[in-house]
Amino acid sequence: MRLPPIFRTTPFRLTLLFLALFAGAASAFLFYIYSVTVLEVTRMADVAITREVQSLEGVYGRGGREAVRRVMIERTQDDRPFLYLLEDPSGHRIWGTIPKGSVARFDDRNTDMVRFSVTAPGETGSVGHDLARGERQKLTGGETLFVGQDVTEAEAYVFRIVRALWGAGGLVVVLGMVGGIIVSRNVSRSVAGLNAVVAAVQGGDLRARVELRGARDEFEDLAAGLNDMLDRLEHSIGGLRHAGDAIAHDLRSPLTRLRTRLEVAILDVEAGKGDPKAALAQALEDADGVLRTFVAVLAIARLQAAGSAPDQTAFDTRQLAADIAELYEPLCEERGLEFKAELSAGLQARGNREFIAQALANILDNAVKYTGSGGAVMLRTRRRSSGELEFSVTDTGPGVPTEQRARVVERFVRLENSRNQPGSGLGLSLVAAVAEAHGGRLELDEGPGKVGDMGPGLRVALVLPRVG
Repeated sequence: MRLPPIFRTTPFRLTLLFLALFAGAASAFLFYIYSVTVLEVTRMADVAITREVQSLEGVYGRGGREAVRRVMIERTQDDRPFLYLLEDPSGHRIWGTIPKGSVARFDDRNTDMVRFSVTAPGETGSVGHDLARGERQKLTGGETLFVGQDVTEAEAYVFRIVRALWGAGGLVVVLGMVGGIIVSRNVSRSVAGLNAVVAAVQGGDLRARVELRGARDEFEDLAAGLNDMLDRLEHSIGGLRHAGDAIAHDLRSPLTRLRTRLEVAILDVEAGKGDPKAALAQALEDADGVLRTFVAVLAIARLQAAGSAPDQTAFDTRQLAADIAELYEPLCEERGLEFKAELSAGLQARGNREFIAQALANILDNAVKYTGSGGAVMLRTRRRSSGELEFSVTDTGPGVPTEQRARVVERFVRLENSRNQPGSGLGLSLVAAVAEAHGGRLELDEGPGKVGDMGPGLRVALVLPRVG
Protein backbone atom coordinates (compact mmCIF):
# COMPACT_ATOMS: atom_id res chain seq x y z
CA MET A 1 0.00 0.00 0.00
CA ARG A 2 1.50 3.28 -1.10
CA LEU A 3 1.18 6.13 1.41
CA PRO A 4 -0.10 9.57 0.35
CA PRO A 5 2.71 11.93 -0.71
CA ILE A 6 2.38 14.11 2.38
CA PHE A 7 3.24 11.16 4.62
CA ARG A 8 6.48 10.63 2.68
CA THR A 9 7.72 14.19 3.16
CA THR A 10 10.73 14.91 5.36
CA PRO A 11 8.88 17.40 7.65
CA PHE A 12 6.18 14.81 8.39
CA ARG A 13 8.81 12.16 9.11
CA LEU A 14 10.60 14.59 11.41
CA THR A 15 7.28 15.26 13.13
CA LEU A 16 6.83 11.52 13.71
CA LEU A 17 10.38 11.27 15.03
CA PHE A 18 9.87 14.11 17.49
CA LEU A 19 6.51 12.68 18.55
CA ALA A 20 8.17 9.31 19.18
CA LEU A 21 10.87 11.02 21.24
CA PHE A 22 8.20 12.96 23.10
CA ALA A 23 6.17 9.82 23.77
CA GLY A 24 9.24 8.02 25.09
CA ALA A 25 10.22 10.93 27.31
CA ALA A 26 6.63 11.36 28.52
CA SER A 27 6.38 7.64 29.33
CA ALA A 28 9.58 7.76 31.35
CA PHE A 29 8.38 10.92 33.09
CA LEU A 30 4.96 9.43 33.94
CA PHE A 31 6.57 6.23 35.22
CA TYR A 32 8.82 8.30 37.43
CA ILE A 33 5.89 10.38 38.71
CA TYR A 34 3.84 7.28 39.40
CA SER A 35 6.69 5.51 41.20
CA VAL A 36 7.61 8.51 43.32
CA THR A 37 3.99 9.24 44.21
CA VAL A 38 3.24 5.64 45.18
CA LEU A 39 6.39 5.54 47.28
CA GLU A 40 5.40 8.79 48.99
CA VAL A 41 1.86 7.52 49.68
CA THR A 42 3.33 4.31 51.07
CA ARG A 43 5.82 6.20 53.24
CA MET A 44 3.13 8.45 54.68
CA ALA A 45 0.93 5.43 55.42
CA ASP A 46 3.84 3.63 57.09
CA VAL A 47 4.61 6.64 59.28
CA ALA A 48 0.94 6.95 60.32
CA ILE A 49 0.67 3.22 61.06
CA THR A 50 3.86 3.20 63.14
CA ARG A 51 2.66 6.16 65.19
CA GLU A 52 -0.70 4.43 65.75
CA VAL A 53 1.03 1.19 66.89
CA GLN A 54 3.28 3.13 69.25
CA SER A 55 0.27 4.95 70.63
CA LEU A 56 -1.63 1.71 71.27
CA GLU A 57 1.46 0.15 72.87
CA GLY A 58 1.52 3.04 75.28
CA VAL A 59 -2.17 2.48 76.06
CA TYR A 60 -1.48 -1.25 76.61
CA GLY A 61 1.34 -0.43 78.99
CA ARG A 62 -0.94 1.75 81.08
CA GLY A 63 -4.22 -0.22 81.02
CA GLY A 64 -3.62 -3.57 79.46
CA ARG A 65 -5.65 -5.50 76.94
CA GLU A 66 -9.02 -3.98 77.81
CA ALA A 67 -7.73 -0.47 77.57
CA VAL A 68 -6.36 -1.16 74.07
CA ARG A 69 -9.69 -2.61 72.96
CA ARG A 70 -11.60 0.37 74.31
CA VAL A 71 -9.30 2.87 72.62
CA MET A 72 -9.51 1.04 69.28
CA ILE A 73 -13.31 1.16 69.46
CA GLU A 74 -13.23 4.88 70.20
CA ARG A 75 -10.83 5.61 67.40
CA THR A 76 -12.88 3.58 64.96
CA GLN A 77 -15.87 5.74 65.76
CA ASP A 78 -13.74 8.82 65.01
CA ASP A 79 -13.47 7.60 61.39
CA ARG A 80 -9.77 7.09 61.56
CA PRO A 81 -8.45 5.39 58.40
CA PHE A 82 -7.09 2.35 60.22
CA LEU A 83 -7.83 -1.34 60.33
CA TYR A 84 -7.41 -2.96 63.79
CA LEU A 85 -6.99 -6.51 64.97
CA LEU A 86 -6.15 -7.69 68.48
CA GLU A 87 -5.49 -11.39 69.15
CA ASP A 88 -4.79 -13.27 72.37
CA PRO A 89 -1.58 -15.25 72.87
CA SER A 90 -3.20 -18.33 71.35
CA GLY A 91 -4.15 -16.45 68.19
CA HIS A 92 -7.88 -16.05 68.87
CA ARG A 93 -9.56 -12.82 67.90
CA ILE A 94 -10.25 -10.41 70.75
CA TRP A 95 -11.48 -7.47 68.74
CA GLY A 96 -10.89 -5.89 65.35
CA THR A 97 -12.36 -4.05 62.38
CA ILE A 98 -11.43 -6.77 59.94
CA PRO A 99 -14.74 -8.63 59.39
CA LYS A 100 -15.20 -11.96 61.14
CA GLY A 101 -14.80 -14.91 58.87
CA SER A 102 -12.56 -12.99 56.50
CA VAL A 103 -9.20 -14.24 55.51
CA ALA A 104 -6.20 -11.92 55.75
CA ARG A 105 -3.51 -12.94 53.32
CA PHE A 106 -0.22 -11.37 54.36
CA ASP A 107 2.57 -10.96 51.91
CA ASP A 108 5.08 -11.08 54.77
CA ARG A 109 4.80 -12.73 58.19
CA ASN A 110 7.54 -10.65 59.80
CA THR A 111 6.79 -8.00 62.37
CA ASP A 112 7.90 -5.27 59.99
CA MET A 113 5.50 -3.36 57.76
CA VAL A 114 3.62 -5.75 55.50
CA ARG A 115 1.39 -5.44 52.47
CA PHE A 116 -1.73 -7.60 52.72
CA SER A 117 -5.15 -8.17 51.25
CA VAL A 118 -8.42 -9.02 53.01
CA THR A 119 -11.02 -11.23 51.40
CA ALA A 120 -14.45 -11.18 53.06
CA PRO A 121 -17.23 -13.70 52.26
CA GLY A 122 -20.18 -12.42 50.25
CA GLU A 123 -23.45 -13.71 48.95
CA THR A 124 -21.97 -14.63 45.55
CA GLY A 125 -18.56 -15.61 46.76
CA SER A 126 -15.45 -13.83 47.98
CA VAL A 127 -15.40 -10.06 47.93
CA GLY A 128 -11.98 -8.39 47.79
CA HIS A 129 -11.19 -5.66 50.29
CA ASP A 130 -8.42 -4.35 48.07
CA LEU A 131 -4.90 -3.78 49.31
CA ALA A 132 -3.70 -2.35 52.58
CA ARG A 133 -0.51 -1.90 54.53
CA GLY A 134 -0.08 -2.84 58.13
CA GLU A 135 2.27 -3.56 61.05
CA ARG A 136 2.08 -6.61 63.32
CA GLN A 137 3.41 -6.11 66.84
CA LYS A 138 3.76 -8.56 69.78
CA LEU A 139 2.69 -6.96 73.05
CA THR A 140 4.40 -7.66 76.39
CA GLY A 141 1.51 -9.86 77.57
CA GLY A 142 1.72 -12.14 74.54
CA GLU A 143 -1.15 -10.57 72.60
CA THR A 144 -0.70 -9.68 68.95
CA LEU A 145 -1.67 -6.20 67.80
CA PHE A 146 -2.17 -5.42 64.12
CA VAL A 147 -2.75 -1.94 62.75
CA GLY A 148 -3.31 -1.44 59.04
CA GLN A 149 -4.37 1.29 56.64
CA ASP A 150 -6.26 0.92 53.39
CA VAL A 151 -4.10 2.48 50.62
CA THR A 152 -6.39 1.48 47.76
CA GLU A 153 -8.01 4.89 47.43
CA ALA A 154 -4.69 6.71 47.50
CA GLU A 155 -3.21 4.45 44.86
CA ALA A 156 -6.37 4.69 42.77
CA TYR A 157 -6.13 8.48 42.97
CA VAL A 158 -2.55 8.33 41.74
CA PHE A 159 -3.60 5.99 38.96
CA ARG A 160 -6.36 8.38 37.90
CA ILE A 161 -3.85 11.22 37.72
CA VAL A 162 -1.47 9.14 35.63
CA ARG A 163 -4.32 8.04 33.37
CA ALA A 164 -5.30 11.69 32.89
CA LEU A 165 -1.73 12.50 31.99
CA TRP A 166 -1.70 9.62 29.52
CA GLY A 167 -4.87 11.02 27.98
CA ALA A 168 -3.26 14.44 27.72
CA GLY A 169 -0.20 12.82 26.12
CA GLY A 170 -2.40 11.07 23.59
CA LEU A 171 -4.10 14.38 22.80
CA VAL A 172 -0.66 15.97 22.32
CA VAL A 173 0.30 13.18 19.92
CA VAL A 174 -2.89 13.68 17.92
CA LEU A 175 -2.41 17.45 17.83
CA GLY A 176 1.24 16.88 16.88
CA MET A 177 0.17 14.70 13.96
CA VAL A 178 -2.24 17.38 12.80
CA GLY A 179 0.44 20.03 13.21
CA GLY A 180 2.89 17.84 11.31
CA ILE A 181 0.47 17.57 8.41
CA ILE A 182 -0.06 21.35 8.37
CA VAL A 183 3.67 22.05 8.55
CA SER A 184 4.37 19.45 5.87
CA ARG A 185 1.87 21.08 3.56
CA ASN A 186 3.39 24.52 4.09
CA VAL A 187 6.89 23.20 3.54
CA SER A 188 5.74 21.26 0.49
CA ARG A 189 4.27 24.42 -0.99
CA SER A 190 7.53 26.29 -0.40
CA VAL A 191 9.60 23.46 -1.87
CA ALA A 192 7.19 23.16 -4.78
CA GLY A 193 7.89 26.81 -5.63
CA LEU A 194 11.63 26.15 -5.58
CA ASN A 195 11.24 23.01 -7.68
CA ALA A 196 9.10 24.87 -10.21
CA VAL A 197 11.81 27.52 -10.65
CA VAL A 198 14.55 24.88 -10.94
CA ALA A 199 12.49 23.03 -13.56
CA ALA A 200 11.92 26.27 -15.47
CA VAL A 201 15.65 27.05 -15.43
CA GLN A 202 16.43 23.52 -16.59
CA GLY A 203 14.02 24.18 -19.43
CA GLY A 204 16.02 27.25 -20.44
CA ASP A 205 14.00 30.04 -18.79
CA LEU A 206 16.66 32.00 -16.91
CA ARG A 207 14.16 34.71 -16.04
CA ALA A 208 12.20 32.42 -13.68
CA ARG A 209 12.36 33.54 -10.04
CA VAL A 210 10.96 32.31 -6.74
CA GLU A 211 8.22 34.52 -5.36
CA LEU A 212 9.20 35.87 -1.94
CA ARG A 213 6.37 35.74 0.59
CA GLY A 214 7.97 37.92 3.25
CA ALA A 215 8.04 35.08 5.79
CA ARG A 216 11.71 35.72 6.67
CA ASP A 217 12.35 32.03 7.37
CA GLU A 218 14.94 29.57 6.07
CA PHE A 219 12.99 28.93 2.89
CA GLU A 220 12.77 32.66 2.30
CA ASP A 221 16.56 32.92 2.67
CA LEU A 222 17.01 29.95 0.33
CA ALA A 223 14.64 31.48 -2.21
CA ALA A 224 16.44 34.83 -2.01
CA GLY A 225 19.79 33.08 -2.44
CA LEU A 226 18.46 31.13 -5.42
CA ASN A 227 17.13 34.31 -7.00
CA ASP A 228 20.46 36.03 -6.47
CA MET A 229 22.29 33.06 -7.99
CA LEU A 230 19.97 33.11 -10.99
CA ASP A 231 20.52 36.85 -11.37
CA ARG A 232 24.27 36.28 -11.47
CA LEU A 233 23.87 33.32 -13.80
CA GLU A 234 21.70 35.33 -16.16
CA HIS A 235 24.19 38.18 -16.03
CA SER A 236 27.12 35.81 -16.67
CA ILE A 237 25.40 34.13 -19.59
CA GLY A 238 24.46 37.54 -20.92
CA GLY A 239 28.10 38.51 -20.54
CA LEU A 240 29.16 35.39 -22.41
CA ARG A 241 26.75 36.20 -25.21
CA HIS A 242 28.01 39.77 -25.28
CA ALA A 243 31.60 38.50 -25.20
CA GLY A 244 30.89 36.20 -28.11
CA ASP A 245 29.38 39.05 -30.09
CA ALA A 246 32.26 41.33 -29.12
CA ILE A 247 34.86 38.72 -30.05
CA ALA A 248 33.18 38.22 -33.42
CA HIS A 249 33.04 41.99 -33.91
CA ASP A 250 36.59 42.75 -32.73
CA LEU A 251 38.21 39.80 -34.50
CA ARG A 252 36.38 40.37 -37.76
CA SER A 253 38.62 43.27 -38.76
CA PRO A 254 42.02 41.68 -37.97
CA LEU A 255 40.96 38.38 -39.52
CA THR A 256 39.69 40.21 -42.61
CA ARG A 257 42.94 42.18 -42.84
CA LEU A 258 44.90 38.98 -42.40
CA ARG A 259 42.97 37.25 -45.19
CA THR A 260 43.23 40.31 -47.48
CA ARG A 261 46.98 40.63 -46.99
CA LEU A 262 47.44 36.96 -47.71
CA GLU A 263 45.39 37.27 -50.91
CA VAL A 264 47.37 40.36 -51.94
CA ALA A 265 50.62 38.56 -51.18
CA ILE A 266 49.57 35.64 -53.38
CA LEU A 267 48.58 37.99 -56.23
CA ASP A 268 51.85 39.95 -55.90
CA VAL A 269 53.89 36.77 -55.94
CA GLU A 270 52.05 35.55 -59.03
CA ALA A 271 52.59 38.95 -60.72
CA GLY A 272 56.25 38.95 -59.75
CA LYS A 273 56.05 42.15 -57.68
CA GLY A 274 55.77 43.11 -54.05
CA ASP A 275 57.57 41.79 -51.03
CA PRO A 276 56.08 38.48 -49.90
CA LYS A 277 58.22 38.44 -46.74
CA ALA A 278 56.80 41.79 -45.61
CA ALA A 279 53.25 40.58 -46.32
CA LEU A 280 53.87 37.43 -44.32
CA ALA A 281 55.40 39.44 -41.47
CA GLN A 282 52.34 41.69 -41.34
CA ALA A 283 50.05 38.64 -41.44
CA LEU A 284 52.05 37.11 -38.61
CA GLU A 285 51.65 40.30 -36.56
CA ASP A 286 47.88 40.26 -37.13
CA ALA A 287 47.73 36.59 -36.13
CA ASP A 288 49.66 37.41 -32.95
CA GLY A 289 47.07 40.07 -32.12
CA VAL A 290 44.28 37.55 -32.50
CA LEU A 291 46.15 35.08 -30.30
CA ARG A 292 46.74 37.74 -27.64
CA THR A 293 43.02 38.40 -27.53
CA PHE A 294 42.25 34.73 -27.03
CA VAL A 295 44.97 34.37 -24.39
CA ALA A 296 43.51 37.28 -22.43
CA VAL A 297 40.00 35.83 -22.64
CA LEU A 298 41.25 32.42 -21.45
CA ALA A 299 43.17 34.00 -18.56
CA ILE A 300 40.06 35.84 -17.38
CA ALA A 301 37.95 32.71 -17.73
CA ARG A 302 40.52 30.69 -15.77
CA LEU A 303 40.51 33.15 -12.87
CA GLN A 304 36.74 33.46 -12.75
CA ALA A 305 36.23 29.71 -12.94
CA ALA A 306 38.72 28.99 -10.14
CA GLY A 307 37.25 31.63 -7.84
CA SER A 308 40.70 32.37 -6.45
CA ALA A 309 44.17 32.70 -7.93
CA PRO A 310 46.11 29.40 -8.06
CA ASP A 311 49.64 28.83 -6.76
CA GLN A 312 49.69 31.77 -4.35
CA THR A 313 52.98 32.50 -2.61
CA ALA A 314 54.48 35.34 -0.60
CA PHE A 315 56.60 37.82 -2.57
CA ASP A 316 58.22 41.22 -2.19
CA THR A 317 56.09 43.95 -3.80
CA ARG A 318 59.08 46.23 -4.37
CA GLN A 319 60.99 43.57 -6.28
CA LEU A 320 58.01 42.78 -8.49
CA ALA A 321 57.31 46.45 -9.22
CA ALA A 322 61.00 47.10 -9.90
CA ASP A 323 61.08 44.30 -12.47
CA ILE A 324 58.02 45.77 -14.23
CA ALA A 325 59.50 49.30 -14.07
CA GLU A 326 62.73 48.09 -15.65
CA LEU A 327 60.74 46.86 -18.64
CA TYR A 328 58.62 49.99 -19.14
CA GLU A 329 61.11 52.76 -18.38
CA PRO A 330 62.88 52.41 -21.78
CA LEU A 331 59.51 52.32 -23.56
CA CYS A 332 58.46 55.56 -21.87
CA GLU A 333 61.74 57.23 -22.86
CA GLU A 334 61.22 56.08 -26.43
CA ARG A 335 57.75 57.68 -26.51
CA GLY A 336 58.93 60.89 -24.86
CA LEU A 337 57.29 60.21 -21.49
CA GLU A 338 58.70 60.90 -18.06
CA PHE A 339 58.67 57.71 -15.99
CA LYS A 340 58.96 57.64 -12.19
CA ALA A 341 58.69 54.83 -9.65
CA GLU A 342 58.04 55.24 -5.91
CA LEU A 343 58.41 51.79 -4.39
CA SER A 344 58.06 51.22 -0.64
CA ALA A 345 60.44 48.67 0.85
CA GLY A 346 59.61 45.78 3.14
CA LEU A 347 56.08 45.11 1.87
CA GLN A 348 55.12 41.47 1.51
CA ALA A 349 52.11 40.39 -0.53
CA ARG A 350 50.61 36.98 -1.08
CA GLY A 351 49.27 35.85 -4.45
CA ASN A 352 50.09 34.51 -7.85
CA ARG A 353 53.14 36.57 -8.86
CA GLU A 354 52.71 35.96 -12.59
CA PHE A 355 49.07 37.09 -12.64
CA ILE A 356 49.83 40.23 -10.62
CA ALA A 357 52.80 41.03 -12.86
CA GLN A 358 50.55 40.65 -15.91
CA ALA A 359 47.96 42.94 -14.30
CA LEU A 360 50.60 45.64 -13.64
CA ALA A 361 51.88 45.27 -17.20
CA ASN A 362 48.35 45.79 -18.54
CA ILE A 363 47.89 48.94 -16.44
CA LEU A 364 51.22 50.36 -17.62
CA ASP A 365 50.41 49.41 -21.23
CA ASN A 366 47.26 51.52 -21.06
CA ALA A 367 49.05 54.41 -19.38
CA VAL A 368 51.83 54.48 -21.98
CA LYS A 369 49.38 53.96 -24.85
CA TYR A 370 47.02 56.84 -23.96
CA THR A 371 49.51 59.39 -22.60
CA GLY A 372 50.80 61.82 -25.20
CA SER A 373 54.42 62.81 -25.74
CA GLY A 374 55.67 65.08 -22.98
CA GLY A 375 53.41 63.46 -20.40
CA ALA A 376 54.35 61.46 -17.31
CA VAL A 377 53.68 58.01 -15.89
CA MET A 378 54.32 57.04 -12.26
CA LEU A 379 54.34 53.55 -10.74
CA ARG A 380 53.87 53.38 -6.98
CA THR A 381 53.62 50.74 -4.25
CA ARG A 382 52.57 51.48 -0.68
CA ARG A 383 50.67 50.21 2.34
CA ARG A 384 47.40 51.97 3.06
CA SER A 385 46.31 53.02 6.54
CA SER A 386 43.88 50.08 6.47
CA GLY A 387 46.80 47.67 6.04
CA GLU A 388 45.96 46.88 2.42
CA LEU A 389 48.70 46.80 -0.22
CA GLU A 390 48.41 49.04 -3.28
CA PHE A 391 50.01 48.96 -6.73
CA SER A 392 49.04 52.13 -8.57
CA VAL A 393 49.84 53.70 -11.95
CA THR A 394 49.12 57.39 -12.53
CA ASP A 395 49.35 59.09 -15.92
CA THR A 396 48.65 62.52 -17.40
CA GLY A 397 46.61 61.24 -20.33
CA PRO A 398 42.99 62.16 -21.18
CA GLY A 399 41.64 59.96 -18.38
CA VAL A 400 38.24 58.27 -18.23
CA PRO A 401 35.02 60.16 -17.45
CA THR A 402 33.52 59.27 -14.07
CA GLU A 403 30.36 57.82 -15.58
CA GLN A 404 32.42 55.53 -17.87
CA ARG A 405 34.79 54.07 -15.27
CA ALA A 406 32.53 51.16 -14.38
CA ARG A 407 32.28 50.18 -18.07
CA VAL A 408 35.94 50.21 -18.99
CA VAL A 409 36.65 47.19 -16.76
CA GLU A 410 34.10 45.10 -18.67
CA ARG A 411 35.31 42.77 -21.37
CA PHE A 412 35.69 44.16 -24.90
CA VAL A 413 34.48 47.62 -23.86
CA ARG A 414 36.44 50.39 -25.59
CA LEU A 415 35.57 54.06 -25.39
CA GLU A 416 35.20 56.12 -28.52
CA ASN A 417 38.51 57.98 -28.07
CA SER A 418 40.40 54.66 -28.02
CA ARG A 419 38.96 53.09 -31.15
CA ASN A 420 41.97 54.18 -33.21
CA GLN A 421 44.37 52.52 -30.75
CA PRO A 422 45.40 48.88 -31.04
CA GLY A 423 43.88 46.55 -28.49
CA SER A 424 40.88 44.40 -27.72
CA GLY A 425 39.41 46.03 -24.62
CA LEU A 426 40.53 43.20 -22.34
CA GLY A 427 43.40 44.85 -20.45
CA LEU A 428 41.50 46.29 -17.48
CA SER A 429 39.09 43.34 -17.52
CA LEU A 430 42.02 41.03 -16.82
CA VAL A 431 43.27 43.38 -14.07
CA ALA A 432 39.81 43.37 -12.43
CA ALA A 433 39.69 39.56 -12.63
CA VAL A 434 43.14 39.29 -11.02
CA ALA A 435 42.11 41.66 -8.22
CA GLU A 436 38.92 39.72 -7.53
CA ALA A 437 40.74 36.38 -7.59
CA HIS A 438 43.09 37.68 -4.88
CA GLY A 439 40.30 39.06 -2.71
CA GLY A 440 41.17 42.61 -3.68
CA ARG A 441 39.69 45.22 -5.99
CA LEU A 442 40.48 47.58 -8.85
CA GLU A 443 40.04 51.32 -8.32
CA LEU A 444 39.92 54.04 -11.00
CA ASP A 445 40.29 57.70 -10.02
CA GLU A 446 41.19 60.97 -11.67
CA GLY A 447 44.90 61.64 -12.17
CA PRO A 448 46.86 64.81 -11.31
CA GLY A 449 44.37 67.05 -13.11
CA LYS A 450 44.32 69.27 -16.19
CA VAL A 451 47.62 70.92 -17.03
CA GLY A 452 47.65 72.72 -20.38
CA ASP A 453 46.69 70.31 -23.13
CA MET A 454 47.25 67.32 -20.90
CA GLY A 455 45.07 65.71 -18.28
CA PRO A 456 43.14 65.23 -16.25
CA GLY A 457 44.87 61.86 -16.28
CA LEU A 458 43.93 58.58 -14.67
CA ARG A 459 45.00 56.76 -11.52
CA VAL A 460 44.52 52.97 -11.60
CA ALA A 461 45.10 51.11 -8.32
CA LEU A 462 45.29 47.35 -7.79
CA VAL A 463 44.49 46.88 -4.08
CA LEU A 464 45.32 43.58 -2.35
CA PRO A 465 44.31 42.44 1.16
CA ARG A 466 46.74 42.86 4.02
CA VAL A 467 48.98 39.92 4.83
CA GLY A 468 49.07 38.63 8.39
